Amino acid sequence: MRILGLTGSIAMGKSTAARMLRRLKVPVHDADDCVHRLFVAGGRAVGPISKAFPGVVENGAVDRSRLGAQVFGKPDELKRLESIVHPLVRDERDRFLAAHRRRGTRLVVLDVPLLFESGGHRGCDEIMVVSAPGFLQRRRALARPDMTPGKLASILARQMPDHRKRRLADVVISAGLGFADTQRRLVRYLKRRRQNKA
Repeated sequence: MRILGLTGSIAMGKSTAARMLRRLKVPVHDADDCVHRLFVAGGRAVGPISKAFPGVVENGAVDRSRLGAQVFGKPDELKRLESIVHPLVRDERDRFLAAHRRRGTRLVVLDVPLLFESGGHRGCDEIMVVSAPGFLQRRRALARPDMTPGKLASILARQMPDHRKRRLADVVISAGLGFADTQRRLVRYLKRRRQNKA
């Protein structure tokens, strides 16, 4: 089984590429979606986060805006949060990989925003970086609810610059020319992989 690490900076189109790969029948483990499941009522992160960050749980679920207020711009608090969440995400990822190994799946995708920054790329056979021009990235990011120039700058400061990610990638998917173009590039990549393995 080959593991493809999928990453890209904020608002580059990585999540769109992940959805397209799913539609193309490639199993995808989404780290952000995993965190969402951990934070909902009954999620495995709710109890530990409630103890570490009092007042952020409401109706049995983690309130992300309250949690963000406690960790945003505070590196030590962010590290404390990551020490709770990251092991749980890794556990879910390992279950996903084990299940697909048992099924004999040939290719799986790990969709991880901070793949290089977290060292997760070392567990992948190949890395795909989704990239778009900087002006488009900024426009997309600032169109998101609750996003501000200051918040965007803080997020980008935590992420490896796009030009470095592209240099480290095995495959770069340009996502600046619309959905159809991105999908064509992904289909070409999968076709090339199948031909190379034939």
